[in-house]
Amino acid sequence: MLQFDLSADVRNGYGKGAARSMRRDGLAPAVLYGPKTEAMALSLDAKSLTKTLVSLQKRNAVFNLEVNDGSASSKRYAIVKEIQAEPVSGDLLHADFLEVKLDEPMTFDVPVNYTGSAKGVDLGGEMHIALSTVKLKGLILDIPDSVELDVSELNIGDKLHCSDLTIPAGVDMLNDLEATCAAVATQSKAALEEEEAEGEGEGEGSEGEEAAESAPEAGSETAEA
Repeated sequence: MLQFDLSADVRNGYGKGAARSMRRDGLAPAVLYGPKTEAMALSLDAKSLTKTLVSLQKRNAVFNLEVNDGSASSKRYAIVKEIQAEPVSGDLLHADFLEVKLDEPMTFDVPVNYTGSAKGVDLGGEMHIALSTVKLKGLILDIPDSVELDVSELNIGDKLHCSDLTIPAGVDMLNDLEATCAAVATQSKAALEEEEAEGEGEGEGSEGEEAAESAPEAGSETAEA
């Protein structure tokens, strides 16, 4: 899983007024909490946090938080649970972090990246993607940020299942192994009818153009009359 280092300070100010003052100073208010952790109010550099979140592109990541309380610092590990942003400007308003333990298994929805071009599609079939994510359980640093599945060899009528995914050792797949991830099917009747309609439309256009070209010009008929 992706990892990022962030520094955070424990904050004492609360409420909308304090939050607005922090944002003017380039800081983003945040909260760190967990099942065995008392909620802790934090402040982070808004620019650094925003840049990191943008680079994530909604992938899973663990944050190595260096938390400074004014007298000492401690290392905490966390994942982002919620981000609040200003709807118009997109400026970061608030972040919620969930503290995690590196030695305790957790469950994550992990994206499936489909690679290659199925040969069945080149033969007139349709690609159907059934799963965009799969559920994986394991130690947080063993969880991949994505899993890849090559569809190149799929012919019409072929399927790939969850059992075809390559999962790191020590990580469990929680989806049904027989569940379909991707398949190539024969082209649907609706799609075939649409293609036929488009072909007929093109033919009609050509006949109309030929008729227009063969028709005598109105101006020349008038002149002869």
